[in-house]
Amino acid sequence: MSSFNPIFSDHTSGEERAPAASQRQNQLATRARLLLAAIATCASLVGCASSTDVVATDKPGTYTVAASATGGRMAWARAHEHAVSEARDFCERRGMQSSVTTETVSGVEMMTEHASSVNFECHPKF
Repeated sequence: MSSFNPIFSDHTSGEERAPAASQRQNQLATRARLLLAAIATCASLVGCASSTDVVATDKPGTYTVAASATGGRMAWARAHEHAVSEARDFCERRGMQSSVTTETVSGVEMMTEHASSVNFECHPKF
């Protein structure tokens, strides 16, 4: 005994395929909403970086500053840039230029905090 199911029918009438098309549209709309929510979540994490104050180290004329960032693969790059920028600003306020001597980094997993700590010196501008 065979039964007729218009949703799975091989007939070509547009009326018979309407429920399947509507279901596909709903699935696409749901996927689009989920994608937008994921993008918004990621965007809210991008650019979040913070740093410590610049402090003098035990070595005369050498300073240190640390920065951290979260959210995505580029978090280390944001932490690094933020630390280097703080060092540059510190020296420029003194009419000098910065020179990074060492850097220590941590954090490798995508959604963990990534950190960069730089030791630097200030030198006269040429």
